[in-house]
Amino acid sequence: MLDLIIRNARTIEETIIEIGIEKGKITQIAPEIKEDTHEELILDEGQYISAGWIDYHVHCFQEMELYYDYPDQVGVSKGVTTIIDAGTTGAENIHRFHAPAQEAKTSVFALLNISKYGIVEQDELADLSKVEEALVKKTIDAYPDFIVGIKARMSRTVIGQNGIKPLLLAKQIQMQNRNLPLMCHIGSAPPELTEILEILEHGDVLTHCFNGKPNGLLDTNGEMKAISWDAYKKGVIFDIGHGTDSFNFHVAETAFKEKMKAHMISTDIYIRNREKGPVYDMATTMEKLFVVGYSWKDIIDRVTINPAEHFNLNRKGQLKKEYDADMTIF
Repeated sequence: MLDLIIRNARTIEETIIEIGIEKGKITQIAPEIKEDTHEELILDEGQYISAGWIDYHVHCFQEMELYYDYPDQVGVSKGVTTIIDAGTTGAENIHRFHAPAQEAKTSVFALLNISKYGIVEQDELADLSKVEEALVKKTIDAYPDFIVGIKARMSRTVIGQNGIKPLLLAKQIQMQNRNLPLMCHIGSAPPELTEILEILEHGDVLTHCFNGKPNGLLDTNGEMKAISWDAYKKGVIFDIGHGTDSFNFHVAETAFKEKMKAHMISTDIYIRNREKGPVYDMATTMEKLFVVGYSWKDIIDRVTINPAEHFNLNRKGQLKKEYDADMTIF
């Protein structure tokens, strides 16, 4: 007997299915399931279902002061079943984040900040003595099911006088740790975007890709810089990373018109931009991309299957037999 059957489940492709769930896994997907069940959920007309939404750029360690929130406030309460904290903590304090993260209803993972204390202060990469490669490796090895990548913030307020050096260190750390995904934050120069994109490689994540800052993807003529296209074509992953001031409609629309779409959609949500905006939640960020011109199929893929595959979240991101019964009804 199944634990639950979801009936009248409409996918974004307008296919009506039924989904059988047992012990937290999807065990059946069919036009009709006749097996007995302990419980059933019948979706209303106008409701859709997808694999659970994944927000892989949040800040949700409540002990921090600059950027913090609570996992379930940015997760399940917002229709997001899986979150990845994007570098709030480093090797010296991620252990304090790990324990409460396991207690959340939301599935929580982390990107490890290469600075050992994470974002305790805005300029965590101004002092490179805080980047200890051996300690990073030891920490990643200690939490192999929790740490799914590393994070380096490369903008003026973060790096001090260090220029491109922190990103070079991040790439070295990446190579020493099974080539875990690297997320690179961009903002105001220095370093120049050109320097950053020359170093990032296939599979590296460029977050805040459509910010409206002078050090962004557009040139002085309002067109995509050649270096932007070079990075895109070599496989650098472009991520929305909305944040408080890191998403610009004009940049996103210009890129879309030139047939450059972000590969993934994340919020960069934390308590201030959740409560006071402009982020609020994942759904709002997704609707903004719909306004830009993305199809709903494109949008759903960018918050489910794409991040699941990129961050190696096995059994998540798809409505598929034997996958986790993580689903979002919207």
